[in-house]
Amino acid sequence: MRDDLKEKLTPMQYHVTQENGTEPPFRNEYDQHFEEGIYVDIVSGKPLFSSKDKFDSHCGWPSFAKPLESEEIKENFDTSHGMRRTEVRSATADSHLGHLFPDGPSSLGGLRYCINSAALRFVPKDQLEAEGYSEYKQLFE
Repeated sequence: MRDDLKEKLTPMQYHVTQENGTEPPFRNEYDQHFEEGIYVDIVSGKPLFSSKDKFDSHCGWPSFAKPLESEEIKENFDTSHGMRRTEVRSATADSHLGHLFPDGPSSLGGLRYCINSAALRFVPKDQLEAEGYSEYKQLFE
């Protein structure tokens, strides 16, 4: 499967999702992207986050207040790089997505899912039905 993914994903997407990497802050596709739609796992295509829950945390990566489908998010304790953090992974593909921090806006629940753009693919609201995500159209009506 990993060889298939090396062919399917860009080097950065592979590094982030399969090697627990981190893309550069402020120089990634979705940090300042606020179009309406959903963000899906670049590997499995499973829905992960909605633009309705996205906010600008000024950290350099896309930030979300909550997952779109909580059962598709796994949380692991991470002590890498001398830090104590909560890693966020996708349940179906086991892709590394980013980290969860308790410093999000209190008005949105106080959480910040800090996610690598390289782990995501954006599906605009007007393409949800065509791409098989019609059940999420109601979020934007």
